[in-house]
Amino acid sequence: MTDHPAAAVLNGLPKYVASHSLTTAGWNPTTILSGDVPAQVAELKRLPGREIQIHGSARLAQSLLAAGLVDTLRLAIAPVVVGQGRRLFPDGGAPAGLRLTDHRTTPGGLSVHVFESTGVPEFGTYGGGGA
Repeated sequence: MTDHPAAAVLNGLPKYVASHSLTTAGWNPTTILSGDVPAQVAELKRLPGREIQIHGSARLAQSLLAAGLVDTLRLAIAPVVVGQGRRLFPDGGAPAGLRLTDHRTTPGGLSVHVFESTGVPEFGTYGGGGA
């Protein structure tokens, strides 16, 4: 990844890879996280530094959401229904309160929603209502 405009910045940033099988990574500086990954991420969040991002791992996102470690959730929603595969919000998953802070739609129809975590949600009932 050397010809992309952001390559120099990304190549220099610390990277963390959660894995059950990797012991080394070729893209330095990279640290492999294994075992109790949510505890390790919680420790990283306590350290000074920049934001921690997750890219493309529903399983990791699920475990960090369940542990209450997600501050901001950016969802990119494609205009397609797949009908199968791993779900970000599985049945029986941990409840999470979210507040929409931003949204936009790309020219290709991708919808990007940004949510802030509000902690454990409060539940109520919907009484219906007019349109």
